[in-house]
Amino acid sequence: MMAAAALRPHKAPPARVPTRWVAALCAACFLLGICVVNRYWPVPEHTGCPDTASSDHSRAALNQVSQTREVIMALDKTISDIEMRLAAARAAQAMSQGMSPSDSEDDQGSMRHRMSFVMGVFTTFANRKRRDSIRQTWMPQGDQLRSLEEKGVIIRFVIGRSENPNPDNEVDRAIDAEDKEYNDILRLNHVEGYGGLPMKIQMFLSTALTMWDADFYVKTDDNVHVNIGITRSILARHRMKPRVYIGCMKSGPVVIKNDSKYYEPDHWKFGTEGNNYFRHATRQLYAVTRDLATYISANRHILHKYSNEDVSFGSWLIGLEVEHVDERSLCCGTPPDCEWKAQAGNPCAASFDWNCTGICNPVERMTEVHRRCWEGRGAEGHTQF
Repeated sequence: MMAAAALRPHKAPPARVPTRWVAALCAACFLLGICVVNRYWPVPEHTGCPDTASSDHSRAALNQVSQTREVIMALDKTISDIEMRLAAARAAQAMSQGMSPSDSEDDQGSMRHRMSFVMGVFTTFANRKRRDSIRQTWMPQGDQLRSLEEKGVIIRFVIGRSENPNPDNEVDRAIDAEDKEYNDILRLNHVEGYGGLPMKIQMFLSTALTMWDADFYVKTDDNVHVNIGITRSILARHRMKPRVYIGCMKSGPVVIKNDSKYYEPDHWKFGTEGNNYFRHATRQLYAVTRDLATYISANRHILHKYSNEDVSFGSWLIGLEVEHVDERSLCCGTPPDCEWKAQAGNPCAASFDWNCTGICNPVERMTEVHRRCWEGRGAEGHTQF
């Protein structure tokens, strides 16, 4: 062992810079700094009164300092914004359903294609007939659905899981079989009905962000008729904006009677009796840009949930720098309203009956609404882009 130690080369001590060299280098840096200041920050020449020259020099110095401060603040704001987006994106990936953040990066990473929008059609276990009525009308199936995805549009029925999921659970098995048949269902790691729709929309955004990178994330219901091409055109007009919230904006009264379907337990937060909610998009169809979807996903555990889904969603954005777009073509009526608007050159993106918060009797009437209000009526097949 001693012999081996003797053969091992000794490490030379690190070279030290002589003290006089350090002093010389400091002096050189000081002189260079003076030259730079004199070159880029010249002292005004004296042209008479010394006080005037000194004052001009002081003002120039203050202006230079002010401009430098503004540049630094702008850079700091940009860096903070980038850091916030990175943190939010990482948090969204970490909250993926059934997938760890590392899995998400390995499976998709930089290979993910940027989509135009991801649309979630909210449904429940009992609404199989509603889903079938949509499959037979405005939502493409099979090769047409895959072709639509190649063109940047993802559409999925969104549903959670039963309270006690297991292989023998009839409800879950039925949904799994339906998804195997159509491949158009997005299952959430969320107990259906628990926490209501506000929690479900948060879970949808978290899951969709992990699976697809899109300009917009859209929510609609399974009793609404949607014209996909028109919806895409509307969203495309705003795709270059980072924080946009699009829908039919409304502001209804805050319901304080606890026997009402729309009773608001937190009514006291909105002031005195008779006050209205803040502006928010109606629940039938609305969309947000990726930045806003990421923000909601990353902060979902601390965002308050009101009794109504659309009020909750609006509250999550009300204090942010967000552009609210009131797009009335997202809340047309059923025939003849949507027919008249199409004939006038303003085709509808979404149609439903206000008194039913959707199409009344959607299973029976979806075909009629589609025939009379579809953007491509008179042609064969589904929407083509």
